Amino acid sequence: MFDTLIDKLKNDTYITLETTPSHSPVFTPIVDKIELLGLHELVDGFSTTDNPLAKLKYSSLFAAKILQDRFNKPVIATMSMRDRNKIALQSDLLGANEVDVRAILALTGDPATISDQPHTKGVFESDSSLLLEIISCFNSGINFAGKPLALKPKELYPFAVVNSYAKNPKTLQKKMQKKINHGAIGIITQPVYDLESAKRLIELKEAANKECCSQNRSAELILGLFPITKLRTAQFLASHVPGINVPNNWIELLRDANEKSIEEEYKVGFELSKKLFDEIKEFHPKIHLMTANQFQIAKDILA
Repeated sequence: MFDTLIDKLKNDTYITLETTPSHSPVFTPIVDKIELLGLHELVDGFSTTDNPLAKLKYSSLFAAKILQDRFNKPVIATMSMRDRNKIALQSDLLGANEVDVRAILALTGDPATISDQPHTKGVFESDSSLLLEIISCFNSGINFAGKPLALKPKELYPFAVVNSYAKNPKTLQKKMQKKINHGAIGIITQPVYDLESAKRLIELKEAANKECCSQNRSAELILGLFPITKLRTAQFLASHVPGINVPNNWIELLRDANEKSIEEEYKVGFELSKKLFDEIKEFHPKIHLMTANQFQIAKDILA
């Protein structure tokens, strides 16, 4: 299962779909909706988020297990440094390993200060590099303290994230190099909104791989896409989310459409998003689609 995913990542078309577990003790309704829309037949795998924005959600690891069992397709489970120390990280990885949840997206995590849980404190023993290091240890059969594990775990597949925009692009290259040096085999970008930005990110990834070649390490770049169908979403991303650049022409087109009708706003936003998806798929067919569980939009984009 995972060998096929990694082979597609390196040599073929690779498309994954993000899922966000809900504030609920059941994840199955989300899986049912994916199956009803036939989305599992349109992607190579999925991801599950880990309490995004520090809001309490269903476990990303359990969600990944359920998705894999239903569709027999690999799932990248997110793990956040915000919520776990070294002991908890390793314990979760050991348990997940036995049930074949072995692709891990390492995140530092959003600050605990924005949590919906009163007086929450973040753990943050380190940034996501620590989790990547732990995974490297496990793949060598030892824990982070260097002690051999009773059995060598099945291979783990580490992924990381990077912003899609920075005023100084070299900062993005340095961040990619750091994640590659710590073992990431796939780097998922924040959403991109124009082809030129996508090309620039690919160039930066290639430069980062070249810098890391002495350690015989490299990673593939996976371009994040988040369809925008509302003006207020475009404005929020442009103004309040660091590391994302929404082009002015998108905002202007959505503003003009918004003044006409909700339907026209949706139509214009979808057409912009679909066109970008098709362009990027033709140029660099390694895409991670994020729709905040708006799975009908995902199907329409992928169709």
